[in-house]
Amino acid sequence: MGDDSRLLADVVALARRAGEAILGVYGQQFEVTSKADQSPLTLADTKSHDIIVQGLRALTPDLPVLSEEASDIPYSERRQWRRYWLVDPLDGTKEFVSRNGEFTVNIALIDAHDPVLGVVHVPVRDTTYTGVRGAGATRQIAREAPSSIRTTVPAPVPLRIVGSRSHRDAVLDRYLPRLEPYQLVAVGSSIKFCLVAEGSADFYPRFGPTSEWDTAAAQAVVEAAGGRVLQTDGQPLRYNAKAEILNPHFLVSGDPKRDWIADLSLSD
Repeated sequence: MGDDSRLLADVVALARRAGEAILGVYGQQFEVTSKADQSPLTLADTKSHDIIVQGLRALTPDLPVLSEEASDIPYSERRQWRRYWLVDPLDGTKEFVSRNGEFTVNIALIDAHDPVLGVVHVPVRDTTYTGVRGAGATRQIAREAPSSIRTTVPAPVPLRIVGSRSHRDAVLDRYLPRLEPYQLVAVGSSIKFCLVAEGSADFYPRFGPTSEWDTAAAQAVVEAAGGRVLQTDGQPLRYNAKAEILNPHFLVSGDPKRDWIADLSLSD
């Protein structure tokens, strides 16, 4: 645990450097191209990727790095990794392109399929969230001292639910009435997890597609803040445990004692 905590300051500095590079592109006219899966790609994605990957390799030369922008590593190789870095250099590229500010830099350290350290940086807000297993979670605004954050327990009435701004789905709409009364706020990127971690939201159910680099850093923050990130069968969301990079559906909750799966009738 101590070793992971000692890495944190350097990882935060890397995320902030990447965020500054992203903002340099954000403030200009930029070209948007499409990747093979038709998701958008900008110069900001690649600049952030280069900064983070080079920085992590200098910080921990023995640990592999898996980034969204360099993800073509076969599972036959990846499955040998116990500890590795999992990176989304720009989570929320659609939000970046639409210029609503709701995008993040995500850096996670995975150990034995679990995220044990996570840094989520929100460049436009100059806000950084961190989580280290066994050491708690923090939020830092600009150059202020980091402050500890915790989830809200018990979950209040009405529930404060966050959903995806760019990927609203019919499955979520079907389940929401089971949680009434509630307030629903649409937010982009891994900021949704961070709202739960800091106690300003209570629940984030995700029934649409996500990839492992979208969630790992923010999961570390939520869990270090006292919350939970579970698959809909009640098992923890895990990493590098299968060839497929896509996540199953999952539930992010601030109150770990509440049975959210039963509330949604997912086990029926």
